[in-house]
Amino acid sequence: MSLSGVCLIKADYIVEERPPQPILDCVSINDKHEENTTKPEDTIEPETKKPRLSKKERRKLHGQNKSRPVFKQDKEKELCNSLINTIAGNERSTCTKNKCFFMHDVQEYLNTKPTDIGDQCYNFITSGFCTRGITCRFGKEHITSDGFNIINEDKQKERHKTNTVNQLSHDLQNLLKKRNYDFKLAEKIVRYNDLQVKKYKKTPTTSSSITDEDIIKTLGREKRSLDWKNKLLLSPLTTVGNLPFRRICKEFGADITCGEMAMCSSLLQGMPQEWALVKRHHTENVFGVQLCANNPHLLTKCGQMLEKEIDVDFVDLNLGCPIELVYREGGGCGLLRRPRVLEACIRSLSQVLSIPLTVKTRTGVYSTENIAHDLIPKFGEWGASMVTVHGRSREQRYTKLADWQYIGRCVESAMPLPVIGNGDILSYEDYKTAIDNCPGLTGVMIGRGALIKPWIFTEIKEQKLWDISSSERFDIIKKYVNYGLEHWGSDTKGVENTRRFLLEWLSFLYRYIPVGLLERPPQKINERPPRFHGRDDLETLMASPVASDWIKISEILLGKVPEGFQFLPKHKSNSYM
Repeated sequence: MSLSGVCLIKADYIVEERPPQPILDCVSINDKHEENTTKPEDTIEPETKKPRLSKKERRKLHGQNKSRPVFKQDKEKELCNSLINTIAGNERSTCTKNKCFFMHDVQEYLNTKPTDIGDQCYNFITSGFCTRGITCRFGKEHITSDGFNIINEDKQKERHKTNTVNQLSHDLQNLLKKRNYDFKLAEKIVRYNDLQVKKYKKTPTTSSSITDEDIIKTLGREKRSLDWKNKLLLSPLTTVGNLPFRRICKEFGADITCGEMAMCSSLLQGMPQEWALVKRHHTENVFGVQLCANNPHLLTKCGQMLEKEIDVDFVDLNLGCPIELVYREGGGCGLLRRPRVLEACIRSLSQVLSIPLTVKTRTGVYSTENIAHDLIPKFGEWGASMVTVHGRSREQRYTKLADWQYIGRCVESAMPLPVIGNGDILSYEDYKTAIDNCPGLTGVMIGRGALIKPWIFTEIKEQKLWDISSSERFDIIKKYVNYGLEHWGSDTKGVENTRRFLLEWLSFLYRYIPVGLLERPPQKINERPPRFHGRDDLETLMASPVASDWIKISEILLGKVPEGFQFLPKHKSNSYM
C-alpha cells in the first residue's frame, strides 16, 4: 500500500486497531488538525465584523491564548519567599511586606507540603545549591528536618559562574517601567531616516534633531561580523524553542541558536515573561535575539537597549510570524505589505547596532505571489548582514512543502548577501538535497525537524542516519526535564512549568518514526505513518499521538499531574500537513 503523505512501515509493526486509550482529563487537538490541514488555519470565514478593541484591551490580550488552561497555585498554600532559602546555621529572615498573602509558618508549610517527586535534586547535585530551598520537590538531600537549606561548598566552587546570562535587573526594570531609559540615540536615528525618506534637504533645527556629526559617528562604527558559512542554525521557535531545548540542540551539534520571538513593546515595558525569552546559556557560543514590532521606533529603541544591556551576538528581525493578531497590527509578515515602514525598520535598527542585523522572512504573504526575491537585495542595501528564507508564504503556514527551488532563486538575487535556507529538513538526505539544489546557499536553519529529532544536527555533521533506541530518546527527555528544573525551578510552580513545556515538545517528538521500522528510510517531514507498535513498550508509548500518553511520560519524571489538569497543544504546526 502506498499513499501520498503516508510513510511505509514494515508490515510486522503496523497496528490494525489501537485499543482504547485512557483519558486523564486532557484534550488532544491533533485529530482536529488532521481533519482540516489543506486550509490555512487563519482563514477567516465571512461573518459580522467584530468591534475593534481599545489599545488597553489589545495589550491585555496580546500574546495570550485565553482558552488554554494554565496552572495556578493557591498563594495561601505557598511559603513566603523570605523564608524559603534560609541556610542551615543562619537565623530566619522576617517578611517586611505590610500585606503578604503567603504562608509564614515554616513548620506548617512542611506539614502540608506535597510529597517529594524524587530523592535527588538536579540543581543541588550539579551546583551544590538549590535556589528553591525548602520548597524544592526533590529536596531530601538539601533540606533539614526543621526547614533549613543546605549548601555543598565544594560543588559551589566548581559551578560555572555565569550559567545563564541576560537577566532583567531590578534597576533596569524600574527605568523601563518609569520610562526613564535614555533612548535619545534611537529617536535621532529614526527621525533622520524619516527625513531621508521624505527627501528633506535639511533636518529642522531643534534641540533633539540629529546632526551630521552624530550620523557620521553612528554610521561610521565598524560592525562586527559573524561567519555564517556552512553553519547549522536552530530556528527561533515560539514556546518550544526555550533555553532547555536549545541546550539539547547545542549538545547535538547546532552551531548557532536564537531566542524565541520577543515583542519589542513588552521588552520596553520591562515585562519579566518577555525578558525570559532573551536569556542565554553559557554553552550558546553564538546566540541571537529575534525581535518583532510594527514600527521602527520600537525596534530601534529595543535594539539600542539590548545591545547595551545584554550579551548577544546578533539581532534578528521577524518578517515571518503569521499569527493573526501580530499580522493585523502590521508586525511579522505584516511588514512585508508595508515597504516604506519595512525600509525604515531595517535601516534604523541596523544603524543603532554594532552587531549584525539579520532578517528572517517568508516567501511572501500570499501563496500566489512570491516577493522575497525582490526584497532581499534591498535588505542588504538597507543594512542587513544575513537573510533567512522560510520557503512558505504566510497563507500556506505549514500546509505545503517548503519551496526550495524558490529559495534557490532568492540566493541568486541576493548575492553577495548571505542567505540561509529554512524548511522541512529532517535528515542528512534532505540537507544534502537542499545544498545541491541551491548553489551559493550559505547555510541551513532547522525548526520542526529539530523538534521531531534534535539529534538531526549530529546526523548532518556525521552524514548518517541514526537508528536511535527508545532508551536513548528517553534519556534526552530526562535531560530536558533536568534542564527545565534548573531553568524554571524545582518547586511546584517550576515543576508544572517544566511539565507544560515538555508536553508542548512531546506534541512534536511523537512524530519521529524509528529508522529500524521504516520500509523506505529516511522519514520525510510530511509523511503520516499508520499506527504501529514499537520494538519495545517505551518506543510504542513515545509514538502515541494521544495527549494522555504524553502526560504519562511526564508523570514518569515529574510525578502525578495536579487534580483537574488539562493540556492543549499551543502549536498547530505539530500536526501533519
